[in-house]
Amino acid sequence: MTMSVEEVARLKAMMEWEGARTAPPDGFPALPDMPAARYTSPEYFALEQQHIFRKSWLFAAHLDEVPEPGCYMRWHNAGDPIVIVHGHDGVVRAFYNTCRHRGAPVVTEDRGKAARLVCGYHHWTYKTDGTLVGVPERRDFADLDLSCRSLIAVRCERLGKLIFVNFDDGAQTLREWMGPLWDEWDEFGFDSLRLASRHSFDLQCNWKVAMEANMEVYHVPFIHAETVAPLVDSRRNFNSFYPNGHARMLAPAPRQTNREHVRALDSMANWRQIETAGELARTATQSYTLFPNWVSPLSNYFVPPLLFWPTSLGTTRLELITMAPDWGDGPAPDLWTVPDADTVNGRVMSKIILEDTQFGEAIQKSMESHGFQSVPLSYQEARIYSFHQSCDRMIGPQNVPANLRVDPVIGPEWVWPNDPRVAQMRAATAHAVAETALAGSP
Repeated sequence: MTMSVEEVARLKAMMEWEGARTAPPDGFPALPDMPAARYTSPEYFALEQQHIFRKSWLFAAHLDEVPEPGCYMRWHNAGDPIVIVHGHDGVVRAFYNTCRHRGAPVVTEDRGKAARLVCGYHHWTYKTDGTLVGVPERRDFADLDLSCRSLIAVRCERLGKLIFVNFDDGAQTLREWMGPLWDEWDEFGFDSLRLASRHSFDLQCNWKVAMEANMEVYHVPFIHAETVAPLVDSRRNFNSFYPNGHARMLAPAPRQTNREHVRALDSMANWRQIETAGELARTATQSYTLFPNWVSPLSNYFVPPLLFWPTSLGTTRLELITMAPDWGDGPAPDLWTVPDADTVNGRVMSKIILEDTQFGEAIQKSMESHGFQSVPLSYQEARIYSFHQSCDRMIGPQNVPANLRVDPVIGPEWVWPNDPRVAQMRAATAHAVAETALAGSP
């Protein structure tokens, strides 16, 4: 479902209004300083692990990684060992990669294909739907009910070819979790996009430090002067807040942009386009946060999410993924990495990613000093503040110590489908039209 003409026009007008404003929108709350310890506290990190990453829908895999019945892959980015299995009945499922006998991993290879999943320790055997069907020397087990010993399932649902998991059995569905994003993303054809590349890199900073560099454009003119700045007008960017902590940034290219530069980037070695992508995907930069740890621009050429996985309080695994339309016999597209000149088949982060990650380790060390007291954020960085509000909401405000809590000042009146800025934009537009008419009258 492509965005309506009316919605496109409204969003384009909002970008222009943002560029013309001289102060934050009327009524938008002043953002209190955030506690510095949210980035350095072991207590808050433990709460994140327990409540955010155990209760949110997390991107785990692409169907291209388990393309046929019997294919499986290991996944452990959220801590617990998981195996994702394409069942012989065509259903993709996720299980704890833990044998119901004595806890050995059932799958020990990163990827594979098999008619059955067999634990190497004692050869307990499971069907691809998790059912236990084989136990050697079963005569020695008194009253062993195989029907009660299936692999323990983890919630697993799909958006097209994208596979998500959730450790919370009581969580809402993936579609409910995504809310309006489910429909907004329909134009990108997730049921046909292929997985072009997937690479991981370790960063020496808290996961939020790394992620927040991709949640505002305040920094774009300064560290992305030659890469992102020619494509993104940091003054005309319009941020939207969605339920469940999701968000979107939308920005046109600067008016003075060298169109040859844009065409050179957009050609991307003649990548194929997503034919169903709408006008904004083709003419503007739109970047979505899918809570808790996905940030991605979505364009008419690719969907390249960055995923930020906490590996400890002060370290992060950054996953760089590119999904794109079928590229045929050409090279697979890869937006975020380039060949490593020092290795045969290795990859290194692209210039844009290096620009965003270059300060991470130094920021983390600086944050751990007594000089880091609190975090003041501007209206342009409100997407970060909203994200932190959502973190506390997932944890439960009553579970967050007072000295670590953020004040939930961005109320529901600013969250989709509400937005007081629209009325302000329309009033400003009407005023400008009236003044123009008055100036032209005799």
